[in-house]
Amino acid sequence: MAKSIGILTGGGDVPGLNLAIKAVVLGALEEGYKVYGIRRGWRGLLHYDFSEPSTHDYYIMELDFNTVRKVDRTGGTFLHTSRTNPQRVNQNAIPDFLENSKFGKKINKDGTMDYTDYVLNVLSEIGIDSLITIGGDDTLSFSARLHKEGFPVIGIPKTMDNDVFGTDYCIGFSTAVTRSVNLITDMRTSVGSHERIGVVELFGRNSGETSLITALLAHVDRAIISEVPFDMNKLASFLVEDKRRNSSNYAIMTVSEGATVLGREIVESGQADAFGHKKLGGIGQIISSEIKRITNTNTMYQRLGYVIRSGPADSLDRMVGMAFGNIALNLVKKNDSGKLAAIQDGKYTTVPLESVVSGKRYADVDSYYDKENYFPKVKTFLGHPIFLT
Repeated sequence: MAKSIGILTGGGDVPGLNLAIKAVVLGALEEGYKVYGIRRGWRGLLHYDFSEPSTHDYYIMELDFNTVRKVDRTGGTFLHTSRTNPQRVNQNAIPDFLENSKFGKKINKDGTMDYTDYVLNVLSEIGIDSLITIGGDDTLSFSARLHKEGFPVIGIPKTMDNDVFGTDYCIGFSTAVTRSVNLITDMRTSVGSHERIGVVELFGRNSGETSLITALLAHVDRAIISEVPFDMNKLASFLVEDKRRNSSNYAIMTVSEGATVLGREIVESGQADAFGHKKLGGIGQIISSEIKRITNTNTMYQRLGYVIRSGPADSLDRMVGMAFGNIALNLVKKNDSGKLAAIQDGKYTTVPLESVVSGKRYADVDSYYDKENYFPKVKTFLGHPIFLT
């Protein structure tokens, strides 16, 4: 039985990560395991330099009861995180000590390198027998790669978009929706006072669930989601009518950051990261400006970004974080690697880790969204999952 467990978090932080880590550590210590936290996600393994002992102290930390005693009281990840992808390292991101080393395979003419072999070597040399990784589909895609290479890996899904393929729920989603609903409720004060149209932009690259469920629970007038391209003039017309029908003379809408106008490209900027993603954001600003131009109605734009992923987890994400940590540890104990902790049909379960790279997860548009009128539609909740996933 493996006696040494490594654990890391990758990608964007969400509330609930520390709960999952704490559940793993406390359970593992009771079973006699040693647990090592790997700081800064995959970067901690890629930048581990055997010729520089200080990198061990910086990137690897043994976790005990006192280390995790208070971590559940705050959000984020006390192990820190990064968006490093060891199987696709751009030339300018290669650590100096790995240049011209025996490790690394060139996978592109531009000098992009695959350092999977080096990560495996680090894990072996520092004595980690199995690895628990917490992340979205990007972080988990490299986890699946390590499993394919023969290293024992267990995955835990997290993302505010709730878009990891293979599970109906990811750590962070409930807190994101809860915060969004509360902030939109508060925002009505200003939007209503100034009699404007409020445009609230939320997370969601491929899946529009954050916009859809927030819109449903906050009773906004319209919701635009990533899955359904929209007509700008039609949306503007709807919102002007919504505003007219409201006795307080205002309207409010949500939009996923990955949403697109009919005939236009997704709004993104900057250089692509290690997983090929450019920075999303700005579609809400475009909608706000276009509504004002088309209708001559003043608008109020608010992008709810980092603020809804900051702070402690709500009760559901605390529960799911603890449960996923427990499931991951039990899989390690049974030497049942290559699995992803998951929720399906309202029950905790596991699925093959390769599931995360087998497809993209989207909101159930046909069941829960009115594509013609741009708002949530739920005729009956009976028989549906708690989060309409």
